[in-house]
Amino acid sequence: MEQNPVIAMLGRRLRLAVIGGGPGSFIGATHRRAARIDDRYEINAGVLSSSPEKSAQAGLEIGLAADRCYGQVEDLLESESAREDGADVIAIMTPNDSHYTYAMAALDKGFDVICDKPMTNTLQEAEVLHDKVMKSGLIFCLTHNYSGYPMVRQAKAMIADGQLGTIRLVQVEYVQGGKADESKPDPQESWHFDPARGGPSAVMGDIGSHAHHLIRFVSGLEVMEVAADIGAVVPGRVIDDFAGALLRFNNGARGSFWVTQAAAGVENCLRIRVSGTQGSLEWMQEIPQTLTFKPLNAPSQIRTPNGPGVLPLAKHSSRIVAGHPEGFHEGFANVYSDAAEAIAARRSGKQANPLCMYFPNSKDGLLGLKFIHSVIESSKTNGKWMRC
Repeated sequence: MEQNPVIAMLGRRLRLAVIGGGPGSFIGATHRRAARIDDRYEINAGVLSSSPEKSAQAGLEIGLAADRCYGQVEDLLESESAREDGADVIAIMTPNDSHYTYAMAALDKGFDVICDKPMTNTLQEAEVLHDKVMKSGLIFCLTHNYSGYPMVRQAKAMIADGQLGTIRLVQVEYVQGGKADESKPDPQESWHFDPARGGPSAVMGDIGSHAHHLIRFVSGLEVMEVAADIGAVVPGRVIDDFAGALLRFNNGARGSFWVTQAAAGVENCLRIRVSGTQGSLEWMQEIPQTLTFKPLNAPSQIRTPNGPGVLPLAKHSSRIVAGHPEGFHEGFANVYSDAAEAIAARRSGKQANPLCMYFPNSKDGLLGLKFIHSVIESSKTNGKWMRC
C-alpha cells in the first residue's frame, strides 16, 4: 500500500477547518469530499453558516464536536489558533465577497489556506492578498479543480515536453445552461445575482475564471491582451451571463475565449483546443477520460488515464487502473491532495514531491482577477484591446 506522504512527514493527517459550505451548498460538500478522498486531512472544525444556530446544527451533522462548531469566523480562527490540537489549514467556500476578508484573517493567524475561486471580487483585493501570501511564506491553494483532471495534466505535460512544437492557437469555451430559462425570474435572493456579493461579472467569476486558468495551466502561456464583449443575452437581466474575447499571448499566439450560462439545454461543457507547429490537443470536461492528440501529418491518437503514453504528471493524478473513470470529485481531490503535501512539507521542513506543486495559487488568483478586469474594461470600450 502506498504510504500517505502527509502522515510520513507530520506523523498525522492535516487538521482542516471549513468556512462555509453548509446546508444546501453543492460546493461545500464537494470540498469536504475532496479533502477526504486521499486521506490527507481530517475535518475537525467549522463555521458552516452565517446563522450560528444553523452552523452548529450543520457541524454536528458532518461529525464535528459540539465545541468546534463555531458561530463566527473570528471565533473559529481565535480558538483554533490557540489550541494545541487546532486546525492547520482553513478552507474557504463562502460567497465571493468574503473570500478576501476570511483569507486575510486566516493568514494573519498563521493558517495555510485553501480558497474557492475567484480569489477575490476586486483586482485591488487580489493584489493585497497575493502580496500577503508571498510575505507570509504560507501555502495558498485556489480550487480551480479542472486543473486536477488527469488528462488536463497530460495535456500540460505533453506541451511542456515539446510534443506540440511552438504553440500558435488556443481556444477555450465554457458553456452552461443553468441561467437559460427566460420563463423564470432571476432569484434576487441568491448572492450569485447580487453584484455586490458575486462580483462585477457573474459569468466571469463563476466560470470565466475557470476557463482563463485552464488556458494558462495547459498551454503554459500568459494572456497579454484581450478584446472582449460581455453582458447579458437574457433580456432584463442585471448580471452578465455571456462573455466572449479574442486573446493575444506572450509568445505571439492568438486565441479565442467564450463563456456563457445561458445556452439552453447545455450542461457543463468546458472545452479546450491547443494547436502548435507539430500538432493539436483537444479535451472536453464532459468526456474527461479522453485527450485527443492530432499530430501533424499523422493519424489522431487518444490518451487515457493510466493508458499508453501517459506522462508522470498525469500518472501522479490517477488513482486506479486504465479504463476506470475518474472525474469531477477526483480532479478536485487532486488539487486538495497536492496542496496537502506542500503544506506538510512546509510544516515539517521536508521536501515535497515536485509533481505535487501544480495546484493553483495566489498568483493564479491575481492573474485571474486581472483578466476579469481587462475583459470588463475592454467591453466598456466596444472591444478595444486591453492589457491584462
